[in-house]
Amino acid sequence: MLARKVAVRLIPHALEQFKDLVENEILPWLQKQEGFLDLITLAVPGDEEVAVISFWDHDVSVPGSGWSAYPEGIDVLEKILDGVPYLKTFHVISSTLQNVTLPRVMQVENPVREIGSENAAGARQAASGSGG
Repeated sequence: MLARKVAVRLIPHALEQFKDLVENEILPWLQKQEGFLDLITLAVPGDEEVAVISFWDHDVSVPGSGWSAYPEGIDVLEKILDGVPYLKTFHVISSTLQNVTLPRVMQVENPVREIGSENAAGARQAASGSGG
């Protein structure tokens, strides 16, 4: 697995715009790329420094260098950057981050109805005196 870190400074008061751009433009585009696993966006409190770390399943999945690899809509990003982004790719050698998957029982369309049906059936058996 690989992690790609892109760090940059933003112009003053652009953090919210940056966050929206990552969530609404960059992330949806990344999710369509083969091998994309996850994305973390970081910001230094009280500062304009930000970093975005994307995780990829193998080398060939990682798109080209820098912001130029992202869609043309990202031109807006250049207007809020204060400097040139710093890009570095890492091999992930250890991680405690895990992809959380709900248990199958939690993925049913309406778990309340299913649980309620089981409880109702159990209550009917108990009331009738049959031990099931």
